[in-house]
Amino acid sequence: MSGGARVVARGWGWRHAGRRRWAVSSLDLTIEAGERVLLLGASGAGKSTLLQAMAGVLGDAEDGDGAGELLLDGVPPLRARGRAGLVLQDPDAQVVLARVGDDIAFGCENLGVPAHEIHARVREAADAVGLGVALDHPTAALSGGQKQRLALAGALAMRPGLLLLDEPTANLDPAGAVEVRDAVVAGAAQAGTTLVVVEHRVDLWAQHVDRVVVLSAEGGVLADGAPSAVFGAHAQTLSDAGVWVPGVPVTARVAPRSGTADVLLAAEDLAVGRRAFGERMPVVAASGIRAALRAGRTLAVTGENGAGKSTLAMTLAGLLAPVSGRVIAADGLRAGAAADPIRWRSRQLLTRIGTVFQDPEHQLLTTRVRDELAVGPRALGMAPDAVAARIDPLLERLGLARLADVNPFTLSGGEKRRLTVATVLATRPQVVVLDEPTYGQDARTWRELAELIDEVRAAGTAVCMVSHDPGLVAALADERLVVTAAR
Repeated sequence: MSGGARVVARGWGWRHAGRRRWAVSSLDLTIEAGERVLLLGASGAGKSTLLQAMAGVLGDAEDGDGAGELLLDGVPPLRARGRAGLVLQDPDAQVVLARVGDDIAFGCENLGVPAHEIHARVREAADAVGLGVALDHPTAALSGGQKQRLALAGALAMRPGLLLLDEPTANLDPAGAVEVRDAVVAGAAQAGTTLVVVEHRVDLWAQHVDRVVVLSAEGGVLADGAPSAVFGAHAQTLSDAGVWVPGVPVTARVAPRSGTADVLLAAEDLAVGRRAFGERMPVVAASGIRAALRAGRTLAVTGENGAGKSTLAMTLAGLLAPVSGRVIAADGLRAGAAADPIRWRSRQLLTRIGTVFQDPEHQLLTTRVRDELAVGPRALGMAPDAVAARIDPLLERLGLARLADVNPFTLSGGEKRRLTVATVLATRPQVVVLDEPTYGQDARTWRELAELIDEVRAAGTAVCMVSHDPGLVAALADERLVVTAAR
C-alpha cells in the first residue's frame, strides 16, 4: 500500500496501568490521508500516548485500559504494523543496532523491503536528515541530537503511510532543527505521507502544516483547524492552557545579581571525550576549554550537535574523567574532598554537584515519583519528616503532586524532565549541571522551571546549563560558552 494513511478516533481514550486519570479521553478525530498535522497540548495532555496508539505500539491490557475506537486505514493500528513510522520522544529508546547504517535499515528489513533497495533508502534518509557520519559509525558514539536524526532517518527509510514524530527537534541546535523540519516536510509532500508532529517549537512548524489539533487535558479536543484560525481565535485560551502560541512571548521572573561571584569549579585547558564501543582510548570531542562556574551565576553551554556539550557537562560534574587538562574544585566546594571531582564518591557529590542528564530515563531509580525525589535526601540520612518537607514543595511547584504514586517510567517526557530536575534540587547541591533542562515543556512548565532554576542560582548555587533553547539562555545566562567539536 502506498500514499498517506487515514486515522479515525471515535470516543477513544487510554489510561496507563496504575493511573487513576485517563491520559487521553473522549477523543473524536479524523486525520485524512496526506494531511500534515501539528498536535499540541499541555505537558501530560496525552500527546505521546496518542502517537504511540496510532503507531500500534501502545501495549495491551496489561499496560492500561482502552475505550472507544481508533482505526488506521480502517483497522486497529496493532493490525497495521509497518503502515506507521514513529520517532519516539526518547531517541535512545529507538537505537537497536551497533552501526548507523544497520540501524537505519532495521525497519526496512522488518518490512521485507528487497535488499537491493535498502542501501539506497538508507543513504537517502541519512543525507536527508543531515546525520553527517559514516554508515559504519558506532551508534553508541552519537550525541543525543545525532540519535534524534538517526531515529528520524530510520522512520523515513521505511516510507510509511503515516509518519508520527514526537518532539523530533528537541535535542537539535536551531540550524539543525530547521534542516530536519525541511527534510520531513519535503519527504512527506513527495510521498503523500500523512504527517503528525508533536512539538513545543510551535513557530518552527506552524507555517508548514495544514492543521493544528490541540488536545485538552480534560479530554477531547480543545481546538482544531488551520494554524492561522486556531492561533488567531484561541490564542489566549491556548496560552492559558500552557500551549506555546506563535507571537505570544513567555517570560520568566529573574532575580537581580548581587554580591561577589566566587569561583566554585574551574576547567583549565580541558579536553573532553568518551570511549567508543570497543575502544581503549577516549575519542576527543572538544578541547582547549576554559570555564568557571561561579556561585550565584549561570553559565550557558551552547554549540552544534555533536560538539561535545553533554560530554563537557558530565566531565564538569565529576562523572567523566578529562582526556587532558583539569577540573578543579575550590576549597569551599571540596570541603575536605579531593581537588578533582572525578575522584569524589557518590555521597560526596550529593551536596556538592548535582547533575541532570540529557536523557531523563538514565537517572530514574525507583518505581514511585515520590520515592524518586526522596533518594538523595534519604542517602544524606535525613529524617522522614525532613524528607517530606524537602520534597513536597518540589512536587507541587513542578506539577507532579498528582503523580506522586505513579511509576516514573510511565510519565511523559516533559514530566520526566521536571522530575529529574527536582531530584537534583532536593539535595541542594552547591553546583548544578543541567543538560537540556526545558526539554519537552509546555509554556507554563517552562516558566516554572526557568524561575526555579533562577531561584536556586539567586540562593548562591552555581548553575551550568547545556541548552538549545534560546529563550532560556537569553533569560538566565550570565555567561555563555560556545563549544566547537575537535577536528
